Amino acid sequence: MMKFRFRRQGTDPQREKIKQELFAFNKTVEHGFPHQPSALAFDPKLQLMAIGTKSGAIKVYGAPGVEFTGLHKDTTAVTQINFLPGQGRLLSLLDDNTIHLWELVAGAPREVGGVKKEGVVSLQEVGNYSLPGRPGIESCSATRVTVLLLLKSCDLLCIGTEGGGVYFLQLPCLSLKDNQTLLQDQVTKSLPDDYRCGKSLGPVESLQEHPQQSGKILIGYSRGLVVLWDLSTRYADQLFLGKQQLESLVWERTGNLFVSSHNDGGYSVWPVTSSNTYNHQPVTSTIPYGPFPCKAISKILYRTTQTGSPVLLYSGGMPRASYGDRHCLTIQQDKEHITLDFTSRVIDFFTIQSPEPEKEFDDPSALVVLLEEELVVIDLQSPGWPSLPTPYLAPLHSSAITCSCHISSVPPKLWERLVNAGKAQHGLQQTHRSWPISGGKNLALPSKQQELLLTGHEDGTVRFWDASGVALTPLYKLSTANVFHTDCDPSDDPQDPSDDPDMQQEEEWPPFRKVGCFDPYSDDPRLGIQKISLCKYSNKLVVAGTAGQVIVLGLSDERSDHLVDVSVVDLLQDREGFTWKGHDRLEPRLKPAPFAPGFQPLVLVQCLPPASVTAVALHAEWNLIAFGTSHGFGLFDYHRRNTVLARCTLHPNDSLAMEGPLSRVKSLKKSLRQSFRRIRKSRVSGKKRTINTPTSKVQEANAALAEQEEVAPVQRRIEPRSADDSLSGVVRCLCFADTFLRDGTHHGPTLWAGTNSGSVYAYALEVPCVGSGRVSDRGGASESSVCVEAVLGKEIQLMHRAPVVSICVLDGRGKPLPDPYEASQDLAIAPDMTNAHSVLIASEEQLKVFSLPKVSAKTKFKLTAHEGCRVRKVALVVFSSAAQEDYSEHTLVCLTNLGDMHLFNIPGLRPQVRYDCIRKEDISGIASCVFTKNGQGFYLISPSEYERFSLSAKVVTEPLFSVQLDRLLEPTPAGDSTTTQPQANGTHKNQMGQAEGQTEEPPSSLSSPNLDTPLDSPLSCADLTLDSTGELTVEDVRDFLTTVDEAENNLKNIKEEEGHTTGILIN
Repeated sequence: MMKFRFRRQGTDPQREKIKQELFAFNKTVEHGFPHQPSALAFDPKLQLMAIGTKSGAIKVYGAPGVEFTGLHKDTTAVTQINFLPGQGRLLSLLDDNTIHLWELVAGAPREVGGVKKEGVVSLQEVGNYSLPGRPGIESCSATRVTVLLLLKSCDLLCIGTEGGGVYFLQLPCLSLKDNQTLLQDQVTKSLPDDYRCGKSLGPVESLQEHPQQSGKILIGYSRGLVVLWDLSTRYADQLFLGKQQLESLVWERTGNLFVSSHNDGGYSVWPVTSSNTYNHQPVTSTIPYGPFPCKAISKILYRTTQTGSPVLLYSGGMPRASYGDRHCLTIQQDKEHITLDFTSRVIDFFTIQSPEPEKEFDDPSALVVLLEEELVVIDLQSPGWPSLPTPYLAPLHSSAITCSCHISSVPPKLWERLVNAGKAQHGLQQTHRSWPISGGKNLALPSKQQELLLTGHEDGTVRFWDASGVALTPLYKLSTANVFHTDCDPSDDPQDPSDDPDMQQEEEWPPFRKVGCFDPYSDDPRLGIQKISLCKYSNKLVVAGTAGQVIVLGLSDERSDHLVDVSVVDLLQDREGFTWKGHDRLEPRLKPAPFAPGFQPLVLVQCLPPASVTAVALHAEWNLIAFGTSHGFGLFDYHRRNTVLARCTLHPNDSLAMEGPLSRVKSLKKSLRQSFRRIRKSRVSGKKRTINTPTSKVQEANAALAEQEEVAPVQRRIEPRSADDSLSGVVRCLCFADTFLRDGTHHGPTLWAGTNSGSVYAYALEVPCVGSGRVSDRGGASESSVCVEAVLGKEIQLMHRAPVVSICVLDGRGKPLPDPYEASQDLAIAPDMTNAHSVLIASEEQLKVFSLPKVSAKTKFKLTAHEGCRVRKVALVVFSSAAQEDYSEHTLVCLTNLGDMHLFNIPGLRPQVRYDCIRKEDISGIASCVFTKNGQGFYLISPSEYERFSLSAKVVTEPLFSVQLDRLLEPTPAGDSTTTQPQANGTHKNQMGQAEGQTEEPPSSLSSPNLDTPLDSPLSCADLTLDSTGELTVEDVRDFLTTVDEAENNLKNIKEEEGHTTGILIN
């Protein structure tokens, strides 16, 4: 017992201080398009736009970099939003019939990493109201709110209900003015007998304030009646006796007429005069897409212009039989008529024009359309009404995201070439006018370095995003479909179809124009991108797909028509007994194809069998790529176009590996049954299982360590995995390194590969001209005749056969080796080649450092034994101190299947801090997580949104801006201020269940492994998010079921994390 008494050492105050200056966890900003939007609003004075979602979030956007979020207590859909113009206040109506008042408030100063920062400005709820039911009526549907109207004075809110009543709420106190209530009975008494005829007027469908005479409102009832009501006299000035079911109303700017839209697909223009109390017929009534039955026009806008002809904008109205399934919005002005054809449902829309009331005309400058899956902005000032590129809110999921990759410190030349290639793709159908939503002022300093986020998609595209700041802006889109013969047009250009003038009109009438980039349909699922690797110094890109295709691309500024070289690599190596039952390979094009400026394919490497590529590595300085599938891995020299190595990793029992991912989904039930059987078998007969594997130096070292130390009381017993497990040959990671493999005096190029069964293969490579600089892509004949050679140097088998997640070689100082070209071009500190190197191998169960070249164990950390979790993602990150400019540390970051982050120093593997980041139920969020080299990260919180987080106290990308209001910002009490960023999709536990005004502990408090607090407390949440990132395999589901079972049996004394105030971080 004496050996364990001093195992837990006391905390070092100096080290704790350094850790606080290095590490701090914050969820900073959400990139992408809000999931399931349900409401839209615009503040013409502040130039701010608000989007409400079905999960109860309100997201406010202004100029790029100006954005913030508010969350309702309940996850109830937001059905309507109204700004109080210029005040920084807004009203929201929820699906549960409650009305909420929000406002911007100033927060108290805060301290992050020992550095003081200004107080945050947050969007906080300051009041709510629920309309009471009418006396004597049991059903509450009569008082269910259908529409809200905020008067220009901003002191009165008009509320239309299903029962036909109109109620009035005093603002900002949210008190009901009973003496102003207008019930349907009062209106009915004023109607002619022939119109009354015993029928109800129906719900209130629309409320509109008179543009010139304050205190007069237009009330539209579902049956078709429209009433001009005077609030001061409480009398109906005029009644418009419409016969067709009403959908919406809109005033003309002068107030001399208004337009109503109806459910028969028509709209009517009504004059407003003081001569007649009753108006039986409109001036004009039109069904634009008649005469056959049409769908309803759900909303209509009427805008005047200096040219004389008004602009009419309306959604819906399509012929039911022919185009009833289209999502359309029509723009009409004189003889110009365009029907915008979208790929998702129209939620709402508005126009942007000058808010000054003294102006004679509206003259709208832009149309903003909120769709179910994207935001589209149309320039109404330019001829042809082109679309505007969006600097944010771009639909990340225009095709389902299947993988992602982050590149930091992008060279300026590469950045410029990517921007130019992206501009060339926009074509004639996008204008370059300034972004019309320009509220607030972005105070964040320009980023010192440019950052790229690359996303691979199901349709075979790779999209490049500017991830340098708060706004995630699209830069460039690469398509790989034209390398192959697919169902789509083989001559398709990587541009969007909407950019081609020849495709603007599909039919002569209606005049459709395809708008937007959301297209969830893939021509061929085999095109899906699975892995991406980019060398930012040589401008070489490798993308690998679902059908075993690996494409090497180079950057070109000119359009090119050329034939792509094709090489086939057989990973089975003629092994008998295996028959591929999955999908066929993609057929490459045998004729030259056109490629736009940007990344253009140089060579296509096709793996056989055509299984999904599971790992890639690129070393542009050696002109080598490595790739792995469920059958093995290969090494290819793309400069000399020859295969260097092909190694099969299949086990004799790997039958499932021959089915492929597309057929594997079909046998989900069978695979789950097999998984449960293996779980039961491992529990019952785990102690009897023996492993018959060849003895290696690594196993001898493991055995020696096991003899020297007993199992600590806090450790869990880890059962070895069976070699018979299916998919044991899957290659999980690949790594190039210049290190010592054969002996301790000569270093050279090496390739490392790790598999699902805990095997690690290390190859020594003979690469010509490594010591004398790299050759160009078009080298001479003598150089091309010398081939790269690969010789197996080491073969390691981990004791418990846990899948190898990551391999990284450390230099003599214990630091990771620099990327290709960094050392040779003096872009980074040269690695230490005088002292012995080591290799860090991270498996799902433990982290281990081995010395090189002997491969003897130096140190390890048993993550599964200590914490009861499994490693999912690993990254080596440089953390800079927030207090000391010249101090930094290399740290190993591990994301586990419980969604928590563990940070270790290297090479000692001593635990530093642990943070709860992602809910353990969020499988796709954990699977999609990607780290940056400076301590930040991204993961999907919905199919269309990335959550950005920071583990660094110094490097934080968060909104920092100012907003000029018509009122003073009221400071919040010190106890109410918070630095928590609300999560709109429930990614942070209990974010939506907190009442305002409660004091909670910030979530970014450090938890040290040396303290007595338990480190294995996973987040708990009632929600279960199973949004798949690309392809959700049986192994993911099996792993999740196993994880839950292990957590229930192994983890004890789980503490619930305390909830946090629903604040908003703006800085």
